[in-house]
Amino acid sequence: MNNMKKILKILAAVIILSVFVYTIYFLYQKSQAMPVSFETTNPVRMEIVKSTMATGSVIPRKEIMIKPQVSGIIEELYVEPGNMVRKGDLIARIKIIPDMVSLNNAQSRLNRARIGLEDAKKQYERQRELLNQGVIAPAGYEVYELAYKNALEEVEASENNLELIKEGQTKSRTQTTNTLVRSTADGMVLAVPVEIGYSVIESNPFNDGTTIASIANMGDMIFQGRIDETEVGKIREGMPLILTVGAIEDASFDAILEHISPKGVEESGAIQFEIKADVSLKEDQFIRAGYSANAKVVLDRTDTVMAIPEAVVQFEGDSAYVEVETAPQQFEKKFIKTGLSDGINIEVKEGINLEDKIKRPGAQLK
Repeated sequence: MNNMKKILKILAAVIILSVFVYTIYFLYQKSQAMPVSFETTNPVRMEIVKSTMATGSVIPRKEIMIKPQVSGIIEELYVEPGNMVRKGDLIARIKIIPDMVSLNNAQSRLNRARIGLEDAKKQYERQRELLNQGVIAPAGYEVYELAYKNALEEVEASENNLELIKEGQTKSRTQTTNTLVRSTADGMVLAVPVEIGYSVIESNPFNDGTTIASIANMGDMIFQGRIDETEVGKIREGMPLILTVGAIEDASFDAILEHISPKGVEESGAIQFEIKADVSLKEDQFIRAGYSANAKVVLDRTDTVMAIPEAVVQFEGDSAYVEVETAPQQFEKKFIKTGLSDGINIEVKEGINLEDKIKRPGAQLK
């Protein structure tokens, strides 16, 4: 019986000791840090393009505003947005609403001219009879003949003046009337901001007049945008641009920078400079006026060169280096000579080769 108790005590002691030893071992293992494994990357051959961005829109180089030469009411419209027109094509017809004072004066002038004509005609016919009878000399007759012809001309001029005030054209209708509004350029009608029945004002030195239609050559487009003052010093006229239009997916357009504003304007606390670029369009390409666009201004570019992510490059003083894997998860520092960077990738001129595996600092394998 006593032997059994001893055995049980010894067994309990062994179990307790085993649990204690296992607990110590488990806690020790938990306290050990897991070994760190870093991701690596390889150099690749690629083209490096250093650029800056400008935002703006694509617009026609010249947009012609068609304005009337007389004031009145739109009586007919012959075009709508999207129509193609040639120079001289009819755009609209205007019905003149005459000024009552001018109309009254013109009517009074015509009445006086007719009275004068009637009197001159009587004098002319009387003198012609006297001439035929030999009572008067031809010189005396010619005075009355001239007065009669002048009276005829005055009546015609008065009638034309009255018609111009009322209708905007002479009664003969052989002259071009300014009540007909015609296109002054070839192109596409972009907008017709008036309707039949609208009142319009003529273009004159004191008023721009009412725009009846706007016309532009949609084959001659420019990019007009703004660029930040921190970037404007890096660009110059003649630089190539790559345009991306938000409304047109998977398409880009080439452009050439042709204007940089000499004066900046403040927008949201930053100074912006206006730029313009000539957009190159292919025959089958069409861009609607006013599309928003982003322009990538190419500051510098390389041919296909060896490049690595700029994030793997580290610096020591004025020197740049990367850590190259020499054995599994063992790295050696190698100094490199860098070239052009686009902000994401950087050219490597010497120091490593395409087969090297380069450590990504801070990127750990899971």
